[in-house]
Order: sequence, then structure tokens, then C-alpha cells
Amino acid sequence: MKTVLLIEDDEKLSLALRLRLNHMNFTVHRVADAVRAMDEAIKSRPDVILLDINLPGGNGFIVAERLRSHPDTMSIPIIFITASERSELAKRANEFPRAYFLQKPFAAQQLQDTMEACESL
Repeated sequence: MKTVLLIEDDEKLSLALRLRLNHMNFTVHRVADAVRAMDEAIKSRPDVILLDINLPGGNGFIVAERLRSHPDTMSIPIIFITASERSELAKRANEFPRAYFLQKPFAAQQLQDTMEACESL
């Protein structure tokens, strides 16, 4: 079974995403802040990371930079997620290799399609 690291501080959204991802046959590991994200990524070695851009303890772009600079996490696909409507966030997210962007709220099918795109890399 494939694994996902969900880095998201919103409890309700995390629960909804966990249920959806479990239905898609993913095991989900979750942290709620940027501080613990890197340690959990190294520990759990996920197949994909869902990364909120606005997090307690730092922002998702800083987390992504750290992930890309570590040999154990540099090739893991990242799906950036945010509720912000600022267009520059999507542009910045797409500058990362093996990265995708989803605007909250997103449909279950959008999540599934993006997860499948990550698997095809």
C-alpha cells in the first residue's frame, strides 16, 4: 500500500482527506505544522506529500525547499494545497520539480487525478 504524508493544520480537512485517501488505498501519516514535517517525511518515506502552504511554524514553500535539499526526500512528489486565491502561489509551487498545486476547496476527482499523476512520474 502506498503512503501519503499529509502536512495540514486544519483538523476537519485532515479528517476528510484521510478518509478520501484511505478510500484510494493510501496509508496516511499526518503532521499539523512545518516544524515536524521534515522529520516525519524522513521517518515515513511517503510516496507523495500533500503540503499546505500556510502552516504553523513556517510556510509550505520553506518545507518544500528542505524536502528538495535532503537526499531521502528530494524525489518525492509534492502536492501543494492552499485556500489562498493568490495566483503567485500556484506559480511558485510549479517552480518546484515534481510538484502539483490544488486550490481549496477541491473536488475528490481533482485529488484523485493529481494523485494518479504523481504515481505516473
